[in-house]
Amino acid sequence: METAATNPLIRDEFAKVLVSSAGTAWARLADADLAWLDGDQLGRRVHRVACDYQAVRTHFFDEYFGAAVDAGVRQVVILAAGLDARAYRLNWPAGTVVYEIDQPSVLEYKAGILQSHGAVPTARRHAVAVDLRDDWPAALIAAGFDGTQPTAWLAEGLLPYLPGDAADRLFDMVTALSAPGSQVAVEAFTMNTKGNTQRWNRMRERLGLDIDVQALTYHEPDRSDAAQWLATHGWQVHSVSNREEMARLGRAIPQDLVGETVRTTLLRGRLVTPAQPA
Repeated sequence: METAATNPLIRDEFAKVLVSSAGTAWARLADADLAWLDGDQLGRRVHRVACDYQAVRTHFFDEYFGAAVDAGVRQVVILAAGLDARAYRLNWPAGTVVYEIDQPSVLEYKAGILQSHGAVPTARRHAVAVDLRDDWPAALIAAGFDGTQPTAWLAEGLLPYLPGDAADRLFDMVTALSAPGSQVAVEAFTMNTKGNTQRWNRMRERLGLDIDVQALTYHEPDRSDAAQWLATHGWQVHSVSNREEMARLGRAIPQDLVGETVRTTLLRGRLVTPAQPA
């Protein structure tokens, strides 16, 4: 929807085909006319805000990668890459390598759809087919990852699907694999990701979705704060709430819909080089 707008924040010509090819329900969700919402005007407004957030989030992380490569980073790792098409749509400098980590079926689906539509990667893309619950660092290194080179890491849309201790272990491994000059970007959820359960269930029924995505998420009030965790483990962190970033980019959430939306923090971090002894 965003790419087709008059003044889009981002351009992702692959998003619609990747989503709509996943099945009838997902194709309906990707339709701009929102016919599946029928006369539910509140539902239409909530969905519009959700789409605005997706665009703002994507813009934030696109800019993060742009700044990382401007700083000389040429190694990128996208954790739980899913349908992320940045390896195909961003203008990467020569020599950039993008590693996409996800389950084999997900990576195979994405590559097949994009290939059938003539898409060509704009960087050297390596699909690392491994579950993040397994030994993904070993699989990443086997795919060619160079731990002596700075890396730009991305964890977008991932943390709600990990228990708190698993998220901490993930950040531990990212930090251990990061050379000085590495950067990280994270989407951290700061409140109950389950949101308006009744509205979500109605949406599933209207679309005919046979999967309850919300049932796969973890809500643990005492889990580590991602920004604080990174800051105490050698990263210099800058963060902004989704509401602040949406307002900054002209996509402010209407006041009467604030309670209908998920609160997140978008953060970027840079690994601080340890001081050398005098």
